[in-house]
Amino acid sequence: MVVSYNGLWKKMIDKKLQKQDLVKELGLSSATVAKMGKGEPVSNKVLEKLAKYFECSVSEIMSYE
Repeated sequence: MVVSYNGLWKKMIDKKLQKQDLVKELGLSSATVAKMGKGEPVSNKVLEKLAKYFECSVSEIMSYE
């Protein structure tokens, strides 16, 4: 099973954000952002932080494929 963060990437494009902006603005580690880039799972805490930042639900950010 692969984790897809396509919803997150689309939201980032809409807001003109780059991956390093998640590190700066949300305090995520670059390793966590790299894991998402590879389609690897991250903690629920990270997903909740992203959902709060983008004002959406976790299911809008990631899905399982």
